[in-house]
Amino acid sequence: MSMQRMYKEEDIIEAVQADPWMMDILRAVRSLELPDWWVCAGFVRSKIWDVQHGFTDPTPLPDVDVIYFDETDSHEKVEKEWEAKLSNLKADVPWSVKNQARMHLLNNQSPYTSSTDAMSRFPETATALGISLDGQDRLILAAPHGIDDVVNMLIRPTPDFAPSQPLAFIYEQRIAKKNWGTIWNQVQHWPLNPGD
Repeated sequence: MSMQRMYKEEDIIEAVQADPWMMDILRAVRSLELPDWWVCAGFVRSKIWDVQHGFTDPTPLPDVDVIYFDETDSHEKVEKEWEAKLSNLKADVPWSVKNQARMHLLNNQSPYTSSTDAMSRFPETATALGISLDGQDRLILAAPHGIDDVVNMLIRPTPDFAPSQPLAFIYEQRIAKKNWGTIWNQVQHWPLNPGD
């Protein structure tokens, strides 16, 4: 695969449509009929960066993040049941299913109002992405902070994780742990301190 720049949401959607593995994942999740569901974060971001770096093989994902929003039943055991159903459909996928109606508790944030609202509170703008599939096999991209950072391969905190915020340390720890630059060498970090 040659290196390919992405500029528009349509470029991202076309890249996912052309990836049979990603489409199989999306169809598997759609079959569960979860409310307000998306496959998000690294699933989308890594695809974009792989294409832009000209990788012929996809970068392995530690997990495939599936989110949904259901205020009527936010017990963690339900998420595990959904994970088991997905594993029955595709056993080789490292599924992670999370109901965003309860995930605000993780970082002591105010309750989320939807899955897209939850994505907007992810630590990095380049990871605040989700993709879903409607009944007509049309892909829908959610990018609550836009796609500029991800397509420009820029890692920047979302407002909840900005340097002035109490959660900034979580962003900093994630960046150090993920070390994305070792996989995608064109990725750049927004400076945490002016003048860095």
